This record gives sequence, C-alpha cells and structure tokens, in this order.
Amino acid sequence: MEQSPDPVSEPDAYRASVLAALGDDDLTVALASGPATLRQLIADAGDLLRVRPEPTEWSVLECVGHIVDAELVMATRMRWIVSQDRPEIVGYDQDLWVEGLHHNEADPHVLLELFDGLRRSNLDLWTRIPASAYDRVGIHRERGPESYLVTTQLAAGHVRIHAAQARRTLERLRSR
Repeated sequence: MEQSPDPVSEPDAYRASVLAALGDDDLTVALASGPATLRQLIADAGDLLRVRPEPTEWSVLECVGHIVDAELVMATRMRWIVSQDRPEIVGYDQDLWVEGLHHNEADPHVLLELFDGLRRSNLDLWTRIPASAYDRVGIHRERGPESYLVTTQLAAGHVRIHAAQARRTLERLRSR
C-alpha cells in the first residue's frame, strides 16, 4: 500500500505531497469537484463500501469520513486565519477520529450532505475573500506557518489524496 508522509513527523513532505495532488489545477474548479468525487466513490463502492482491505486499513467509507472530518477542520482553520492575526492551528489524530467517530457505521448520505455544505461554504469564502488575504497565516502546531492560500490548496489536494486511497482500496478488494 502506498503510504503518505506522516503529517506530524514529516510535515514538509506531507504538505508537499498534498499540494502535489492539486498540482497546477485551478483551485476553484478543484474545490468545486470535491462533492462529485465523493458521490462517485460511494456509488462505485457498492457492497464494498464498509469493507476494510486489512484490519488496520480504512474502508472506502472511512476514507470518505476522514475527508469530511478534514473539511470540517479546514473550514475552521480558514476562518481563523482570515479573521485573526496568526492564530494557533491545532492538529488532530486522523486515526482516532475515524475510529472514535465510527465512520464505518455512518450513513454515507449524511457524510455527503455535511461535506457538500462545508465545501460550498469554503468555496464561497474563497471566492469572496480579497486576494490580499491569501497570505494571512495561522501557526500550525506541527507544520508551522500556513497561509490561507496554502490551507485552501491543502483542502483541495486532500480530497484527491484520500479519493485515490479509496480507489486503491476498491481495486484491492475487487482483485481478491
């Protein structure tokens, strides 16, 4: 299984890998495509939605749940960064959230609705915030200064990283 750099022990490599997933794509278009990506993943998974390829690996639904969690966290971070001067940005343990929030038992439609609303709100914020605010920063406890622009790019790239993970999960499950 392809492993992403650890966001805590390898913060620069992690940031670079998520930004690479976005590449040079238009940020607004990438943000707007997130909900359709998640809908398609859930539809493609069918009966395999909740199946883990290995006991310690996430199912497709757990990947989706993590994407939704991250969008919630990113929405908060974006608002802190835009509204406050150099706010402290806290991290979170994604595995604890996936397990503790029981994502594999979640209703996928509820997760989609939450993601849709968050992403629409984040996209609306992106389109109305003046470009002069793009360089405002928050101080991430694990990764140091991150600007509003980078935080928004990370939100877009993050969906792609974990959507690819979910697709690999499906491929593995179907090849058995």
